[in-house]
Amino acid sequence: MTVTETHTAEEATARDDCVADRRVLPPRPEGKDRYTISEVAACTGLSAHTLRWYERIGLMPHVDRSHTGQRRFTDRDLDWLQLVNRLRSTGMPVADMVRYAELVRAGEHTCGERLELFEATRRDVLRRIEELQETLTVLDYKIDIYANAQRASEGT
Repeated sequence: MTVTETHTAEEATARDDCVADRRVLPPRPEGKDRYTISEVAACTGLSAHTLRWYERIGLMPHVDRSHTGQRRFTDRDLDWLQLVNRLRSTGMPVADMVRYAELVRAGEHTCGERLELFEATRRDVLRRIEELQETLTVLDYKIDIYANAQRASEGT
């Protein structure tokens, strides 16, 4: 999602803590909006230890607890974790993800800072894509050399 897709900063803030396209989310139990830590671990691929750590460092918003003290995650929490996983795949440092979470919790007036954070991350991703394209070019060159050498030796 880009900021240009929303009409106001308030709408951008409201959408920040979720993934715009629910089709990319892992399957969830039908009609359920309270998940145990083990269910969330199975759904997200994150370990229970990582989920607890995310909560401890402030990356996860407040996670509700049952009357016995067990964590109860909501669909909104799962949406947030999906976004965190996407941010991890960009190579965004955990400290930046925590900063982003703090900015979201701070409210609408932080939209500019959030935008800067995402733009910097995007620049970094584009730089890494360029590096990978260069690496792919080298690999393709080497593959051609060895494929030609193999064809030549088979034809002899």
